[in-house]
Amino acid sequence: MRDSPDWFEDYVEEDDQESGVIEYDITSTPNDFNVTTLFHFIESGAVVIPGFQRHFVWDIRRSSKLIESLLLGLPVPQLFLYEKAKNKFLVIDGQQRLMSIYYFLKQRYPRKERRAELRLIFDKNRKIPDDVLHDDSYFTNFRLQLPSRLPTSPNQFAGKSYASLGDSKLQLDLRPIRNVIVKQNSPNDDDSSVFEIFSRLNSGGVNLTPQEIRLSLYHSDFYDTLMELNTMPSWRRILGTNNPDLHQKDVEILLRMFAMLIDSKDYSPSMMKFLNQFSKRCQRNDENANRYLLGLFQSFLAATESLPANAFISKKANRFSIALIESVFAAATERAFSERRMVIGSLQVAEITSLAENQEFQNAATKASTGTSNVLARLRIGRSGITPL
Repeated sequence: MRDSPDWFEDYVEEDDQESGVIEYDITSTPNDFNVTTLFHFIESGAVVIPGFQRHFVWDIRRSSKLIESLLLGLPVPQLFLYEKAKNKFLVIDGQQRLMSIYYFLKQRYPRKERRAELRLIFDKNRKIPDDVLHDDSYFTNFRLQLPSRLPTSPNQFAGKSYASLGDSKLQLDLRPIRNVIVKQNSPNDDDSSVFEIFSRLNSGGVNLTPQEIRLSLYHSDFYDTLMELNTMPSWRRILGTNNPDLHQKDVEILLRMFAMLIDSKDYSPSMMKFLNQFSKRCQRNDENANRYLLGLFQSFLAATESLPANAFISKKANRFSIALIESVFAAATERAFSERRMVIGSLQVAEITSLAENQEFQNAATKASTGTSNVLARLRIGRSGITPL
């Protein structure tokens, strides 16, 4: 099994990097919400950290230092929020700080090994349910872990929980934190400009990937379905990686597979724009539609059980081939999808190997791979070589 950032072949959306900047009108409004207000914003769902954009990655010492800074009145970095609708704000930058505050006031801190699961739970419920919060397999008690200033001068806040802060509790509750609310005024029907806002205003050490931004903008029950599929052991086996990717690359592969199956006839570059439009469309999926797609993919996974673990690994690059799996998936499931049924039968390794070694397919997968002619060529070659199930 492999877990590395370059494990996925054909991940970079190369034609998307050349996109011109679209003119748009935005306003940026500074505010000073106090700690209690921000906490209640998260609790009520007014401030959304969709899909945990990234895993919560801070450790308890770093979170403790943030709380100490707030208690001491020291300056902390401002937050950036995007106003998606009335009383609904998406976090552009500041997830780690906001969640540190949220967990401290909840008096519980997430265990590192359970954070991938907690991301799914938080995304589904918009908060951490009480039964999970008080489950010691998911959380430990949050008491501030702070170093002493001097060997003979212990830190006054070390070991404190939110409830045991005493007189300092009100001081923390009322501590204001500067935040900037960004709102797009126009155009109101072009999400590419919102993408630009997220990309440019995310001030973290590493910019959000297109899929992380996509998850923020188009969160829906369909995305919950993708997140559920992404944790399935049979899918992780196909990918050749044990753990979900920190930056959602594996979720983007699932998205591309479904987009090529359902909307390939409408494909045109860029890939980023195509996946945005498909994500937006899937926000309208009802429960039955998402349940069917979940079952269809599970039946596809069942059809892969006899395949070797490296069936979708490019022999030339020794990396997982997105072009190969999306072509196989579309070809194998197209008939079942049109008949609204599950996949029946098994995929044949000889057919997949033959497709991967097809020179025309290789050319379409490596040269301007997200160009319309090459995307459609890969799907056409896949249909000619993979038996519908």
